[in-house]
Amino acid sequence: MQLQLYQVRYFLALARTRNFTRAAEQCNVTQPALTKAVQKLEQDLGGTLIHRERHLTQLTELGKMILPTLEKIFAAAEAVRLQAQGYQKKTIAPLKIGLAPSVSAALIMELLLELARLIPDLRVDLHEADANGLVAMLLDGEINAALVGDAVELPERVDRWPLFEERYVLILSRKHPMARQTVIPLQDLHEAVFLERVGCDVAGRFKQACFADHPGPKVVHRSAQESHLQQMASAGFGAILAPEHAPRLPSLAAIPIEGDPVRREVQLLTVAGRQYSPALDAFIKVARVRDWTSALDKLPRASASGTTLPSPADGGNPPWSLAVSQAANPDQNYRTGFPRDSTSSTISRCLRPAPRRGSSRQTGLSR
Repeated sequence: MQLQLYQVRYFLALARTRNFTRAAEQCNVTQPALTKAVQKLEQDLGGTLIHRERHLTQLTELGKMILPTLEKIFAAAEAVRLQAQGYQKKTIAPLKIGLAPSVSAALIMELLLELARLIPDLRVDLHEADANGLVAMLLDGEINAALVGDAVELPERVDRWPLFEERYVLILSRKHPMARQTVIPLQDLHEAVFLERVGCDVAGRFKQACFADHPGPKVVHRSAQESHLQQMASAGFGAILAPEHAPRLPSLAAIPIEGDPVRREVQLLTVAGRQYSPALDAFIKVARVRDWTSALDKLPRASASGTTLPSPADGGNPPWSLAVSQAANPDQNYRTGFPRDSTSSTISRCLRPAPRRGSSRQTGLSR
């Protein structure tokens, strides 16, 4: 048995109007055509759906039973049709972004808000996985772009663009003895108890840089969930090594480590050669030309003593809680090499059609 959508549509119109003539008018067909389609539907279902007495038309018990199901089937089919139609007309703009566990979604919120204002019906889908997992998701088409820390060796099919560089700091309870220090000396790290993030992408470099002549950091507790680690740190179980932009609980302090021994580069990844949707094309262009130094300076910062300071740009805290350590020279913390620009005006320019420059990698930008 194969139900035809036009038969379902005719039956639903008849169920609403209880009149063959009006149902045919609503469906823009002749009454004999509608009658024939409903009769064929009855044959396929093996029972009578409509009971007709002179000028009265009623649903049979079978018709009443299957009506809700047919309504759902037709509504689902219409939703699929409208989604496909909207995608073809570019009115629906899906954007699937993958984030490494150590890359905060707060980094791209301002950018996404601007895109949402300028792109009709933007639909953002965020995913989280480690660098290897994100690369696999990119190649499989599960995500359109990814933001990762120091990426592993990448396949040739994956494009990589550096966005900014930042240092790692120590996150610990404000009641922790080391929270009173302006900078954590390397020798103090040897006595500290650490909470380890499972799959941390800089764990090896941290051990090599700070524990060269020492057995290694004293790791007592582990978790793959950042929220769990922060709750444990807040309770005094230990300290977390984290990038300075990462959101943190108000009860936690962010303290720089002497000499900034661990830094990482945040990178944007996409698959080379794929046709970009307008939303993805705009996201990539704006992310590449964005003044990340200025953008990160707008986020709430943590002083060397761990006291949260409001951003001078907005005079207070944004909807999320972030801790970004500020050096005397901001370029010591973040280096981008991109010119300063207004996000809104940049996105507006990026949404304009741009001629390709002979590259098989469809970025819309010269390299």
